[in-house]
Amino acid sequence: MDGNTLQILIAMVIYMAVVIGIGVLYAKRANKNSEEYFLGGRSLGPWVTAMSAEASDMSGWLLMGLPGVAYWCGLADAFWTAFGLAVGTYFNWLIVSKRLRRYSVRANNSITLPEFFSNRFREEKKVIMFLAAMFILIFFTVYAASCFVTCGKLFSTLFGAPYVQMMIVGAVFVLLYTLLGGFLAESASDFMQAIVMIVALTVIVVISTIQAGGFGAVLENAKEIPGFLEFFGLATPVLDENNHQIVEAGKPLFGEVADYSLLTVCSMLAWGLGYFGMPQVLLRFMAIRKEEELDRSRRIAMVWVAISLAVAVFIGIVGRQIYPDAHLTKSAAENIFITLATNSLTPIFAGFVMAGILAATISSSDSYLLIAASAFAKNIYQGIYKKDATDKQVMTISRITLLVLALIGIVIAMDEDSVIFQIVSFAWAGFGATFGPLMLFSLFWKRINKAGAIAGMVGGAGMVFLWKLVISKMGGVFAIYELLPAFIFSAICIVVCSLMTEAPSKEIEEDFEAVRAGK
Repeated sequence: MDGNTLQILIAMVIYMAVVIGIGVLYAKRANKNSEEYFLGGRSLGPWVTAMSAEASDMSGWLLMGLPGVAYWCGLADAFWTAFGLAVGTYFNWLIVSKRLRRYSVRANNSITLPEFFSNRFREEKKVIMFLAAMFILIFFTVYAASCFVTCGKLFSTLFGAPYVQMMIVGAVFVLLYTLLGGFLAESASDFMQAIVMIVALTVIVVISTIQAGGFGAVLENAKEIPGFLEFFGLATPVLDENNHQIVEAGKPLFGEVADYSLLTVCSMLAWGLGYFGMPQVLLRFMAIRKEEELDRSRRIAMVWVAISLAVAVFIGIVGRQIYPDAHLTKSAAENIFITLATNSLTPIFAGFVMAGILAATISSSDSYLLIAASAFAKNIYQGIYKKDATDKQVMTISRITLLVLALIGIVIAMDEDSVIFQIVSFAWAGFGATFGPLMLFSLFWKRINKAGAIAGMVGGAGMVFLWKLVISKMGGVFAIYELLPAFIFSAICIVVCSLMTEAPSKEIEEDFEAVRAGK
């Protein structure tokens, strides 16, 4: 290990020590009871709520996946995805946050998403709770795997070590941290990590733009690549038989501009729909100490999201000018942020910027693992299997679940050629279609009943798999992002099944009216 690499490692170790320190600080309170461990006792302030929600949401794909998309095929895919996410973020905070905070308290002080849906419909057999918990386990395991891929790519690129070994090291660190501190430690560290992420992005984009000759020079270079700066066209790298981009005379080759239809734009904008079903964000709405503080949180969150997404996209654009042939596969393109950081900064500062990627990964994967563990321990084990389980037993089961889920995630992440953006997109669609329509109808439609809720979850999740694995293979209009058709199908299932079956009980309707009235 040379001196520069050692400095990078030292900086990252310092960062990780601070993260562990936060876990130790909150460990005693986190282990007080399950509500403290899983929801922090509903004590989050507006700044922590906003920043932790966005940091846990964006994950490593913000610093690696999104710049990688822009680097590989230009502006269109990255821009429309980012725009959809920004719009989705705004409306989720605007219309969902307050009512969910209020309703989760009214619904027997629910502290997990499956528990909220179950209590919302006053079910006795806990079918909704079981299904919701199982879908969370499935999709968050995939999500956690994407974070482990990020760790593997980061450490193997920096230190030249085998990908699989580095991925496992990162996964073990994330697991140990999540076991230690619970939701409050996770949220507090996410606040710090959100700051690290936005600082890292901003520093790299400013320095890289200066190195490239300024903003104008970056745009002029990008215009030379067919379709690279178009909103309704897509650059198409010319590939060899091994799916590596062909380079001639030091310049990567691009083919004709690919069409980018309005349907494709809608497909990318559909990313915004996913927010209505994202447990890691929705839990922050439930955990804030006062409903009135959500307006302030929304403003903080939107400033962070707008800056972060815009800068992440531009990093891919400027990276293509400075290092046009550094990354010749779609998977390798996701390392452009690392390449810019390690070549633009002194080693010690590069280490702290690399900690930004680690920050994004930790802030997301600990959220995913903790929510998935709570879904099993709190909702399946205590909610269905052993209703008289003590808090100590619930927390023991949750930690065992964390270990099992981490192991499964490691197995999924074993493929070194995994593309972070693609893994995240599938899990995002899964949550968005499974819980998004159900959340909106649960909060805003009094007529929805238990049958409609079950149909919506099963229909949305099933359509995600069906569209991704079967229908999308037909190409053409069927190649759109699976979240859009699955979200619509889930909404239809909810409305049709609710209207075809018995109306909700008087007690359920009274709860709905009380929440709508602000009680």
